[in-house]
Amino acid sequence: MYLTTIYRGENVSPISILTSEIVAFVCVFILALIVIWDAFWLTKQRNDVPTLGELPNLSFAWASEGVHEVARQWGNLFSMAAMMALPWALLSASNTPVLYAILWDVFLGLHLVSLLVPKRYAVTPTHLFADGQRYEWSRLKMPKKQPKSRIMLLRMGWGPFAPLPLGGQYHDLEIAKQRIRIFKDVQIDVENE
Repeated sequence: MYLTTIYRGENVSPISILTSEIVAFVCVFILALIVIWDAFWLTKQRNDVPTLGELPNLSFAWASEGVHEVARQWGNLFSMAAMMALPWALLSASNTPVLYAILWDVFLGLHLVSLLVPKRYAVTPTHLFADGQRYEWSRLKMPKKQPKSRIMLLRMGWGPFAPLPLGGQYHDLEIAKQRIRIFKDVQIDVENE
């Protein structure tokens, strides 16, 4: 029921693998957990960044709009489109029920919407607040070369998931870049002492 036996030849013992339905269920379940997890963190952003503009201690908070999130997430949007189309090409070859492809697309669509929801950001002397998360400056790097339509930071130790783009209006991003440079310089000086 849950395993399929594959015969590989006369002198080779058969192997059992999970059915495509079980694999599809696990994939859809993991995707659903990711969507729920991201939605939870998105609900926290208004609590973490309740006020926008200039804040005490040189801190600064700003919000993005949908168009800024498109510029911020353009690579993820193309990936999502490919991920939504791919299961349909594999359905007949894998003998997977269509329901799982539909659920996959529904959850990816919800995730796509969550990527495009306007976000709130803040930079403080000790932390960056982005996507409902709090990042210490010691765990972030700011590459010298920056894109014009967003700020790109790198999360240290995250491997291929290291890029952390920040969206917003040009004026807000310029202020945020200045503050990030100030806070990163202060962080470097403190670490050297």
